[in-house]
Amino acid sequence: MKALLFDVFGTVVDWRTSIAREVRRQCGPDVDSFSFADRWRSMYQPAMEEVRSGRRPFTRLDVLHLESLRVVLSEFDIQLAEDCIAALNQAWHRLDPWPDSVPGLTRLRTEFIIAPLSNGNISLLLDMAKNAGLPWDAILGAEPVRAYKPTPDAYLRTADILGLEPRDCMMVAAHNSDLVAAADCGFATAFVARPLEHGPGQTADLVAESDWTYSVDSIESLATQLHC
Repeated sequence: MKALLFDVFGTVVDWRTSIAREVRRQCGPDVDSFSFADRWRSMYQPAMEEVRSGRRPFTRLDVLHLESLRVVLSEFDIQLAEDCIAALNQAWHRLDPWPDSVPGLTRLRTEFIIAPLSNGNISLLLDMAKNAGLPWDAILGAEPVRAYKPTPDAYLRTADILGLEPRDCMMVAAHNSDLVAAADCGFATAFVARPLEHGPGQTADLVAESDWTYSVDSIESLATQLHC
């Protein structure tokens, strides 16, 4: 393996806690900020499916997030000024890393190319990396390849950008479905358990659901297994 490619939302960063904090800041303490964050996130896959299906041309995740945010604000009967809506949408650019992410990535970078293979757009991932101190070698993912995971092009075109064969790459994710799609493209796979990604009531992706190449409880554990 030459490159480790990472899912970001949930695997590298704690989106739920971060978004709930920003919701409280912009919308006030009376809003159920975690329910708001969960509802906003629930619109993520349906929004991207419009692009994956061909019903809509490729659209940056920032735009999809903003459209979804307007719907959720309406559902929660919250009125915000336009500048506050824009600021809240930018919360996805400021997500906090899990405690093991930065030290684990720093170790892995000594032996491998490390980059996000995320559905986030480039500016979002760049801002997030600056904010969280994520030591990526490159910013890759949906926008450069014009395809959202789990479509094969998202994985195969990313490997091609790096000048690598799929077998030279490993997908690292906290979501079994992401790893299924990557494995189908010829990638090695690493499952990182994030049992609190969706809060204490999480029921999916608690454990590895297949015989992935690696299965660990943190990115630092993956670095240890890879002798970094």
